[in-house]
Amino acid sequence: QVQLVESGGGLVQAGGSLRLSCTASERTFSDYAMGWFRQAPGKEREFVATISWSGNSPFYTASVKGRFTISRDNAEKTLYLQMNRLRPEDSAVYYCAAKKGVMGSTIASVYDIWGQGTQVTVSS
Repeated sequence: QVQLVESGGGLVQAGGSLRLSCTASERTFSDYAMGWFRQAPGKEREFVATISWSGNSPFYTASVKGRFTISRDNAEKTLYLQMNRLRPEDSAVYYCAAKKGVMGSTIASVYDIWGQGTQVTVSS
């Protein structure tokens, strides 16, 4: 089974940028649609972005659209989330998730595999 490891989180000032990476353990990474979710303290996990198995059809939650970009490199077995113009409300633990099949989803419960999370903190 694919295992996922996130990296790239950290502390950044508002308006700054970070790029998160999520590296898979298996070449079957390309069999999975992928998603990014985040969870802030005291809040439920929320959808951020998703992308199809081939790298097409990116979809974003409204609050990050135009600021974040999801992409993947199947040859490198890696998913990315480029985050620009960060805001304090973007602070959370960010998780990548894998879902067997072509298309991603905004629903966390349909994802089969999750990474351990990486902390993003945006200071005002």
